Amino acid sequence: MCRCSVRQIENYRKRISGPLLDRIDIHVEVPLVDFRDLTSDVITCESSETIRRRVAAARDIQVARLKTAKLTTNAAMGAKQVRECCKLDAEGKSYLEHAMAEMNFSARAHDRILKVARTLADLAGKENITGNEVLEVIQFRSLDRQLIE
Repeated sequence: MCRCSVRQIENYRKRISGPLLDRIDIHVEVPLVDFRDLTSDVITCESSETIRRRVAAARDIQVARLKTAKLTTNAAMGAKQVRECCKLDAEGKSYLEHAMAEMNFSARAHDRILKVARTLADLAGKENITGNEVLEVIQFRSLDRQLIE
C-alpha cells in the first residue's frame, strides 16, 4: 500500500509521459476494503461464475463481430474496425467530444476509449455503445489526468 503524499504522487506521475499513459486503457484507483466487509457473512456481489459467463458471452460476441477481420478481441481492433464497430449515439458522441477537449486526450486515447466502451457494451449484452459506457471509460482514464495537468 502506498503511503505517499499527494505531492509525492504528483511528482512521480509527472515523470510518466503522456504517450505511455495513452497506451494504458484503464487507470483505476482501488480503495482499501473495510475489515467488516472482509469478515461479513453477507455476500452482496456477483459470483465469479456469473462474471465468467458474462465475460465468455462478451468474448463470443467479439469473435463473431471481428471474424472477417481475423481478430478475436476489441483490443486488437485497428482504426478501420473501430470506426465500423464502435458507433456512438448522440449522447456518447457529445460526452467523448467534451472529454477530448477538456482532458486533452490524444487520437490514440480516443480509439482506446471507444474500444473499452465497446467491451463494456458487450459485457452488458448491448448491441450499441451508449453515453453510459463512454462516461464509464472516461472515468477509468481520468484518475491520472487529475494529477498530471
